[in-house]
Amino acid sequence: MGDSRPTSAFYSENITPSATDRLVGALDAQAASAGVRRLREWAHHALAARPGERALDIGAGTGSETQVLAAAVTDSGAATGVEPNPGLREVAERRAAEARSSARFVPGDAYALPVEDAGLDVVWCERVFQHLAEPDRAAAEIARVLRPGGRVALLDTDWATTILHPGDPEVVAVLTGGALTVAANPNAGRRLTGQLAAVGLEIDDLGSQALIQDHRKVNWPIIRMLGETAVKRELITEQQRDQLYADLTAAAEHSALHMSVTMFGVVAHRPA
Repeated sequence: MGDSRPTSAFYSENITPSATDRLVGALDAQAASAGVRRLREWAHHALAARPGERALDIGAGTGSETQVLAAAVTDSGAATGVEPNPGLREVAERRAAEARSSARFVPGDAYALPVEDAGLDVVWCERVFQHLAEPDRAAAEIARVLRPGGRVALLDTDWATTILHPGDPEVVAVLTGGALTVAANPNAGRRLTGQLAAVGLEIDDLGSQALIQDHRKVNWPIIRMLGETAVKRELITEQQRDQLYADLTAAAEHSALHMSVTMFGVVAHRPA
């Protein structure tokens, strides 16, 4: 599940130089997750970007998936990453140059992509919709820029699928419910299919992966954030919080901890 704080540059608080290192660290950690790697591999296979195509990565972050798209479309095509955070764009540009990738990066907004109508063959958008107050607008924008036959891979988390074990069921329910406050659109994952269908795209494939934390280590940054918030809101007592922390610590020592959230993916195309 990673850092408890928002990792998207679509949050204005993250568009600051001081936040760049934290964002890069969080995005790199997420990219190393086995679940994220598996879902990305599935989505790229289903998307099937080809040489000569024009591809766009919305919310490119460090540019890793823009580079994957660039390799697929080759120098005869073009792969561009849209990233509103100048610090992340700088990191993405540097990494692409080091990798000798043709990927390029531009500033932009998910609600107003810097692309002409029907100008793209391929769109990739990962973990952006959960941060958008108006995700339907972003879905319509994706439909606008896709040419007939163009494809999109849309991947996002559904925070309501958060699982935490062990612990008192009532206390755990409070904390997992608190996870829904992490994002502007916390149920993003379950809404992707309907949002793309609503703007006239045809669904080709669906996928999912549980992002499972290390069963031997408590993710204390997010657990403490959720626990302290619950105490301040008087949803649980300090004693209940401390008992939960003890239960999780003991479980981790015995490799019995479970903490996960599920990420969903949709691949669709614009009908010819």
